Amino acid sequence: MSTHYETLAHADAYREAFAVEPPPGLGERHLWPRKPGGFIVHAATAALLQGKDDAVPAADGETADTAGGEAARQRVFVPAQWGLVPHWVKSASDAKLRAPKLVNAKSDTASTGTAFRDAWLNGQRCIVPMVAFYEDDLRTGKAVPTRIARVDGKPMGVAGLWARWQGSDGEVILSYCLLTVNANNHALLRRYGQPGSEKSMPAILNEGAYDAWLTARPEKAKEFMRQYAAQWLTANPVEKKADKVPKGLLG
Repeated sequence: MSTHYETLAHADAYREAFAVEPPPGLGERHLWPRKPGGFIVHAATAALLQGKDDAVPAADGETADTAGGEAARQRVFVPAQWGLVPHWVKSASDAKLRAPKLVNAKSDTASTGTAFRDAWLNGQRCIVPMVAFYEDDLRTGKAVPTRIARVDGKPMGVAGLWARWQGSDGEVILSYCLLTVNANNHALLRRYGQPGSEKSMPAILNEGAYDAWLTARPEKAKEFMRQYAAQWLTANPVEKKADKVPKGLLG
């Protein structure tokens, strides 16, 4: 289960791959739990997240993404913390403790698990843009960080859930998690992770399904939770910087 991914390096990649304006300054390239990253939603949802007075309210049977017309369904990048903070968390200190454990949600239990259930049932879905995610190869007995990306090098849009937490003092934390699917029988991803444990991989969306994922009814959302074909992915071991330093120079 990945706890490290790589964001997009160039502003144009956000526009070309996701039809969104890039985040200011692009932010950090490598993301770990509780680091500032971000996700993509429709403009109507972004307005609600930011507490704007002109946000279009959703009618019964609608989500924010399906209300408000074409302008409301334009995609927007929202800066947020990686590591979900459920709305019922009591304090910011509690949020800090929980978030690192809530960076991934298993898609088969997201609708029932305490931490993710409300976000799933309320249709709080998002797309997390990335160019690669990292898994440990433990087949030799030593953890070898491995970078997994698309064969063609293009960005990936991973299905995710978002949350908005507000403390009693008015502090607001926007956060998100990645949704994962079982990869026990995946030709590539079954090689990674702890031996004997359940294998998983991020739920990578097909490019043509981005808007459908954001607007799908909760009962239809699980139809998007599928493995991404192994032949479209490539895995490359990553040499740690410390490995490049002569042993005599290590402190």
